Amino acid sequence: MASVEGLRRMSSIEEQLPAGGRLLSPVDEKTEETDSSSETVLEDERDIATHVISVEDDPSLNPWTFRSFFIGLGLSCFGGVLAEIYYFKPQTVLVSLMFLAIISYVLGIAMETFIPTRGWFRYLNPGPFNKKENAFIVIMSSAAANSALGTEVLAVQRLYYNITPNAAASIFLLFSSQLIGYGIAGLMRRILLYPSKMLYPGTLPLVAMFDAWYEKGAANRKKLKLFTIAFFVIFFWELVPEWIFPLLTGFSIFCLADQNNADFTRIFGGTNGNEGLGLLSLCLDWQYISGGVNPFAIPLKAQTQFSNLLGYILCMVVFVAVYYKNIWKAQNFPFLSQTLFYENGTVYDQLLILNDKYEVDPTLLAEQGLPYYASTWVIQLLGTNLGLAATITHLLLWNRDDMKGAWEWMRPSAIRKWWTSFNWRFWQDKGIKVAEEDPETDPHYREMLKYPDAPNSWYFLTLVLSFMVALIVIYKTDSTLPWWGFIIALLLAAISVLFFCALYAITGFPFAIQPFVQMIGGFLHPGKPMANMYFVLYSYNSVSQAQLLLRDLKIAQYTKLPPRAAFVAQLLGTLIGSVLNFILMNSIIDNQRPILLSVEGTNVWSGQQPQQYNSQAVAWGGLSHQLFAAGKRYQWVAWAYLVGLVVPIPFWYVHKKWPKLRMDYLYTPVICYYIGWLCVGINSSILSYFAIAWFSQWWLRTRYPGWFAKYNYILGAALDGGTQVMVFILSFAVFGAAGSSHLFPQWWGANQNGNYDRCLYINS
Repeated sequence: MASVEGLRRMSSIEEQLPAGGRLLSPVDEKTEETDSSSETVLEDERDIATHVISVEDDPSLNPWTFRSFFIGLGLSCFGGVLAEIYYFKPQTVLVSLMFLAIISYVLGIAMETFIPTRGWFRYLNPGPFNKKENAFIVIMSSAAANSALGTEVLAVQRLYYNITPNAAASIFLLFSSQLIGYGIAGLMRRILLYPSKMLYPGTLPLVAMFDAWYEKGAANRKKLKLFTIAFFVIFFWELVPEWIFPLLTGFSIFCLADQNNADFTRIFGGTNGNEGLGLLSLCLDWQYISGGVNPFAIPLKAQTQFSNLLGYILCMVVFVAVYYKNIWKAQNFPFLSQTLFYENGTVYDQLLILNDKYEVDPTLLAEQGLPYYASTWVIQLLGTNLGLAATITHLLLWNRDDMKGAWEWMRPSAIRKWWTSFNWRFWQDKGIKVAEEDPETDPHYREMLKYPDAPNSWYFLTLVLSFMVALIVIYKTDSTLPWWGFIIALLLAAISVLFFCALYAITGFPFAIQPFVQMIGGFLHPGKPMANMYFVLYSYNSVSQAQLLLRDLKIAQYTKLPPRAAFVAQLLGTLIGSVLNFILMNSIIDNQRPILLSVEGTNVWSGQQPQQYNSQAVAWGGLSHQLFAAGKRYQWVAWAYLVGLVVPIPFWYVHKKWPKLRMDYLYTPVICYYIGWLCVGINSSILSYFAIAWFSQWWLRTRYPGWFAKYNYILGAALDGGTQVMVFILSFAVFGAAGSSHLFPQWWGANQNGNYDRCLYINS
C-alpha cells in the first residue's frame, strides 16, 4: 500500500510533515511565534549557524536505506556522465548542488508515495523520505557530478601528444588524483570543520531548504510556502532574461545612449563573454547574479562589506589603467581574453614551438617568438598570486592558534600517542571526539557526537593508498613528472589545504590556486609542459577536492548525517564519477577528434577547455623562465607572491593599535584576488550582486533580524533552485546542449547578432 503521508505531500507541498513528526500544540505554536519575533541581530558565525538552520537532531532517521543508495547511485551516474559531456560542449552547464537536491527530493517522495510499504516492499519503502536520506544522496551525487581534472590531462595527452595510457593506469590516475585531497582534508577536519567559525556559508541555503522541507510546525510551513512561491516565480521569470529578453542580463544606459563607442563597450558592457567590465549595468538574471556565490549567503563581515567591494573597485581602476596606458602592449590584444597571442594580436600556435618529445625547442621558439597574454589576464595572474601569498600571512596573523592546532597531529608526541593507540582493524576504529565543553565546538557537531566517527585511520588509509597508486601511474602514463616533483606537489597541496580551505570555510570564497602551482611547477620542471599538467593535477586538484570534501562534511554536520554515512557517500560518488568520466571522455575523443582539435568547434562539440589547459601548460610549464623570471616581461606575476606576504601586515598592525577602526573586517587575500576578478565571462551582474548582498546582509539582518534568521537563506535557496532547474531545461531545449540551438527570434531585446546590451561589438 502506498504511503498516505507521501500522497499528501505530493498533492499539497505546504502541508507536509516529516517522518515521525507531530502536530504542534498551542504551547509549541506560541513558542515558535515568540522565537520568530526575536529581534536579536546575528553578529557572528555561531549566531548564524544556530539561528538560521536547525540544531536539533532526530536519531531515529535512517540514511542507510535502499532508497538512498538507489537514487544516490542513479544520480551519481547521471551527474558523472553529464559533467563529462558538458566538458566537451561549447556551452558549459554545471550540475549544481541545488539541482541535485531538488531532483533527489522529488524522486524520494515519488518512491515513498508509489511503492507499497507492506511485506518485502518495506525494504524498498521503509516510510517517509527523510532529511538524512536526502543529504546522503546529494553528497554522493555531487561528488560524482564533476568532470575530474584527471580526464582533462588524459584528454590533452590524447589530443596533442598522441599518447594513450592504458585503461587501468588511467582509471587509477583518476582515483588517486580525486582521493588524495580527501585524505589530506580528512586529517585536518578537527580545525577545518568542527569549529563554529568554519561556517561554509555557501551550504546554508541548501540546509535551510532541507529544514523547510522536513521540519515540523506552523512556522516551518511558512518557510515552505515562501520557498514554493519564490521557486516558481523565479522558475518562470528566468525564461525572460535567459531566452526571450536577454537585454535584461545587463541593462546599460551608457551603451543604449551610444551604441558605437568601443570604450563604452569595454567599461560598461558585460552581457556577453569577455565583453567588458559591466560598470553600472543592471542585471535581472539570477543565474548570473548568483552564479559565483549566492548574495543571500555570504556574511557581510566575511566578504561583501569591504573586501569584495574594494577588490572590485580596484579591479576596474587597474584594468582600465593597464589597457589605456598600453602596458605590456595591451592595445594589441583584446581587452579581456585568456588566450596566448603573437605580438600582432593573432592567436599563438603553441604546437609550433614543441619538438618530437613535446618539450620546448629553443630554435623553434626563436622562430615563433615569445607569446603574449592580454594585459588584463596578466593582472588576474598577478592578483591571484598576491591573494595566495596574503592568505598565508593573513591566517598566521589573525588565526595563528587555529593554524597551529591544525598541525598538532604531526607533533612527535601526538604521533607517538596515535601510533600506540592505532587500530590496524580500521573498520573498528571509533574515531576522534572533540570535547563537548569546548566553547569553540560547533553546536551542530556536538549533536553529532552520538554517532560513530569516520576515524582518522580511514582518511589516512585513503591518503596512503592514493599516494602509492599515484606514484606508480605517473610513470605508467608517460607524465614526465619525476617522483620528487610529485612529492613536492603533494606537500604544496597539504600546505594549501590548511590555508585556503580555512579561508573558504570562513568566507565561502574558493581560491583558485592553479596559476600559482603552475608557476611553481614551471620553475621546477622547465621546458616540460606535460609534467606541469601532472604537477597541477596533484596539487591544485587536491586542494579543490579537499574543499569539496569539507563542504560535504559540513552539509552532513548541519543535517546530522552520521559521519560514516557521509564518508561512504563521498567515496562511492567519487569512484563512480571517475569511471564514467573516463568512459565518456574516450568515447567523445574517439568520435569527435577533428572537431575537438579545431579552433572553432561546432555548436554541439568543442575542445576549448583542453585547448586552454594545454596552452596554459605550455606557457607555464614550457616558458616560465622566459616569461615570468626576474627581468622578463611578466616578472611581477612571480614577484607578486613575495609582495603578497607583506600586504596583510599593515592592516593587522593598525587593528592592534586602533581596534575601533575594525581592520579585522578586511580580508586582504580577498581584496588582492578580486583585483583580477573581472578578467573573464559575463560581468553585468556585479552591481545587482552587491545591491542584493547589502540588502540581505546589512539591511535585513539589522532592521528585521527575526525575518532574516527565519527566511533569508530559504529565499536564497528558492531563487537558486528555481533558476537552476529552468536553466537546465533551457540548456537542452533551446541552447544546444543536446544538439542544435534555437535562439529566440531577433528583436530589440534579443540582439542575436551582437552584444545583448547593444554595446558596440568589438572583434578584437
